[in-house]
Amino acid sequence: MKFIISSEYFLKKLQVIEGAVPTGNTKPILSNFLLQLHNNELKITAASEDNTIIAVLEVEGEGTATVAVPASLLLKTIKTFPSQPLTFLLENKTNLQITASQGKYDMPCFDGDEYPPEPAVEDAITTTINPLVFNKAINSTFFATATPELSQLMSGVYMEYNTDRFRCSATDSHKLVRYERTDVTSSQNISFVIPKKTINLLKGILYKDEEELTIVYNQKNAKFIFNGITLISRLIVGEYPNFDNVIPTQNPNVLTVDRKLFLNSVKRIAIFSNETNHSMKLAITGQQLLISAEDFDYSKSGSESMPCSYEGDDMEIGFNSRFLSEMLSNLESDHVSIEMSLPNRPGILFPIDSNEHESIVMLVMPIVLG
Repeated sequence: MKFIISSEYFLKKLQVIEGAVPTGNTKPILSNFLLQLHNNELKITAASEDNTIIAVLEVEGEGTATVAVPASLLLKTIKTFPSQPLTFLLENKTNLQITASQGKYDMPCFDGDEYPPEPAVEDAITTTINPLVFNKAINSTFFATATPELSQLMSGVYMEYNTDRFRCSATDSHKLVRYERTDVTSSQNISFVIPKKTINLLKGILYKDEEELTIVYNQKNAKFIFNGITLISRLIVGEYPNFDNVIPTQNPNVLTVDRKLFLNSVKRIAIFSNETNHSMKLAITGQQLLISAEDFDYSKSGSESMPCSYEGDDMEIGFNSRFLSEMLSNLESDHVSIEMSLPNRPGILFPIDSNEHESIVMLVMPIVLG
């Protein structure tokens, strides 16, 4: 086996798939990249127990072979080279030689037949979506997922895709985010829960919209195909709760503020909040918002006031400052509104100037003020 490839091109592909290489105790073979050469096509695979990423590269190659190469060693080596052609030569199944302008380098390799086969996605439904729309949907929701210890099912993002809309939802029972597009539809009804690890891998792949993202899905696995990269993920199995009824619709008190100013104030006042519950108080009087927090244990407190637009009765309500900061940071609009009814009822946060076909709703549970 022999192939020649640009160091820059090779490194770029390796960095895309390296996230699938497990870091904890696992099968030793999974700490390797699988290289499969078939003449001028090189397939590189990185896999864990739950995710497999495959990149297909064009190379100047000779012969066919399958070999496993230590992922960390290969990456560290390729990163050191300036842009240049690299020649890879496999004379036997225990040694891979790299030739560059600076010299020659030998690294161990292993029988590729020990590597787990690519997971099959059988009896599947296939659909496509704009990758930037999909990327924005998962970026807007994944931060609201629960930890696996709290709920395995809610530790992922729930995706729904049908003839009427495309929707992603996530919740940890303290906060909930729902992203929806009415201008993106599918001829078939699709719904599944994507694990958080898979979402982080997808975020590194979906960076342009020159071609569609293809999704191949069954009840256990999903295959995401984009720009010569294939990501196969084991899905979270279970019936995701219907949270539409949890979002209150009668919210007569509506606060509207500049998002960036509000976010900066929340971040500053959060420094003075209780380090256990991160409690922050919003007090709205007329067209003035007072943001405050205090921590009696450490004798610290802080408050800021800012102008706002407000319709409703004067009120005070407490929220987790971290949750507010996360929500505001994951929106792009210039202004946001928070709809409220009572101090013990959820606040509903949404952007003011979003796309007419786009809807983002964020629910945050209140904190009882002492």
